[in-house]
Amino acid sequence: MVFDFEQVHNYYERLVFEGVASRAEAYPGFTSDMLADVACVALNRLPARYVRHDVDLMFYLTESERRAIESSLEEVLQFGFRFVGERVAKKSTT
Repeated sequence: MVFDFEQVHNYYERLVFEGVASRAEAYPGFTSDMLADVACVALNRLPARYVRHDVDLMFYLTESERRAIESSLEEVLQFGFRFVGERVAKKSTT
């Protein structure tokens, strides 16, 4: 039997990557490595939610669950940018 897990992914990955990319211009001092760190920090603050197809999850969510996801995403992205920025600043002063 052949197993195909190619489609399995964490639902939040694409959302976080898009969120980081869309905010990157507002952080001109952030390198690509720092932006990758922001994505990691943000993803680590979200629950893992594995799906095969994003639309499958969205179909079953209520409106309040969608709003909660959007709110959580905004919160973790803000935290990620702040956290990485503070760490880099702290490292620069030592």
